[in-house]
Amino acid sequence: MITAAQLIPYRTSSDDHAETERLKEQFARVRQERVPLYLTLDEFDEILRWKLRSQYGRQRERRKVNTDDVIRIVTTAALSLTHPDSDYETELRLGILCTLRGVGVSVASAILALVFPEKYAVIDFRGWRQVFDEEKKPFTISDYKRYLRKIQPLSLKLGWSVQEVDLASWEYDRIHSRKSMASKAAG
Repeated sequence: MITAAQLIPYRTSSDDHAETERLKEQFARVRQERVPLYLTLDEFDEILRWKLRSQYGRQRERRKVNTDDVIRIVTTAALSLTHPDSDYETELRLGILCTLRGVGVSVASAILALVFPEKYAVIDFRGWRQVFDEEKKPFTISDYKRYLRKIQPLSLKLGWSVQEVDLASWEYDRIHSRKSMASKAAG
């Protein structure tokens, strides 16, 4: 498993760090201004572009049925929901978000990570590889909860948000897997 010391140099080095910070600030304002909390279709699309990057167009047709009203209703339910058992709350939020067309656990986790960065991370193959030293995708809600349980202690140790730990893990993997592939190709 990746260590806190390994993550420190990667806290702000990802190529989308500035965009990530802008989005987190935007959604922090939204959290203060909207009760109940919800996302608009444009905000939802902004998160998809951030998370999916070059894969954004892959399920565009499938996602078209997610109208502004649908996005508002589903995200209101997911983002306003609270429960004393945080593990169950996470399970419910992810499950609700995954009812949207074209949204799986990875995209649902991105929504939660930008809206509640202190509590949630984005799950993807890079973070998973650094935490569990294995290849995996796609992800289930159970996988996400397992991943989060491993990221949270690093967050506490570093004094960073859970989202920051995840992004640093992602960047660490991106840099080090590229070096590893280059050395394998040369050797």
